Amino acid sequence: MNAALRDALFTALMAARADDKVRALVIGGAGGFFSAGGDLPSMVGISAAAALARMQDGHRIVSLLWTYPKPVVAAVERMAAGAGVGVALLSDFVVMGNGANLLFPFLRLGLVPDWGLSQTVTRRAGLTRATRIFLSGAPVGALDAVDAGLADIAIDDAEVMTRSTEEAQRLAALPLGAYARLKFALRNGALADPLDLAREANMQVECLIGPEFVEGYRAFSEKRAPIFTDILSANQNH
Repeated sequence: MNAALRDALFTALMAARADDKVRALVIGGAGGFFSAGGDLPSMVGISAAAALARMQDGHRIVSLLWTYPKPVVAAVERMAAGAGVGVALLSDFVVMGNGANLLFPFLRLGLVPDWGLSQTVTRRAGLTRATRIFLSGAPVGALDAVDAGLADIAIDDAEVMTRSTEEAQRLAALPLGAYARLKFALRNGALADPLDLAREANMQVECLIGPEFVEGYRAFSEKRAPIFTDILSANQNH
C-alpha cells in the first residue's frame, strides 16, 4: 500500500462512485494476494510531518470507503495484512479464501492499528475478541475470521473472485438509494467523525517516530522476536 497504490485506489473509487453505471464494486489483489499492507521500509526514519501526511493520505480512502454509497465486496485471497485488512474490513461484504489469513502485526512492530481497524474490528468482532486479536498478533484464518465476524464467507481459494463477483451482482440489484441510507444509519459516527481519524493519525505518528517502531522493524527485518522491555522501562512515565 505505497503512495502510488493509494492514489490509484482512491482515484478508482471516486470514478466508480460518480459512474451511474456502476452499482457495486469488488476490491481484490493482483497475483492471487489481497495486500501485504503498508510499505514498511518507507516508514523507517520518517519525520513527524511526513508520518502525519502519510496517515492523512490513507485516511482519504478510509473515509471514502466508510461512507461509500454503493456496495463494496472484498475478495481476500492468500493474505491481507495491516492496511490491506483495513481496506477489506471497510467493505460491506468480505469473501475469504480458505487458505487466506488476516494479519494484524501492529504491536509486534511497535505500532497501533490504523486504517480504522480499531473501529472496524471492534464493530465486527466485539471488544473482547478484537482485543484478543490485536494482542495476539497471530494470523486469523478464514474459518476463524467468519466465526469472529471479520469475514462473511470462507470458500475454496480458486473460487474467491467468482463468488465475490456474484455477491457484488446480488448487492447491485438492491435499491441503491435505500442501501446508501441504511449504510449511513449503521455506520454514522465513529469513522465518519474526522476527530476519530485525527486521533488515530496522532497516535500512529507518535509510534512511527518513536523507539518502539525502530526495534519492531529491526526485529522484523532480522526475523526475530522484538525486545521492547528496555524501551518500555525507559519510557514508563510517557
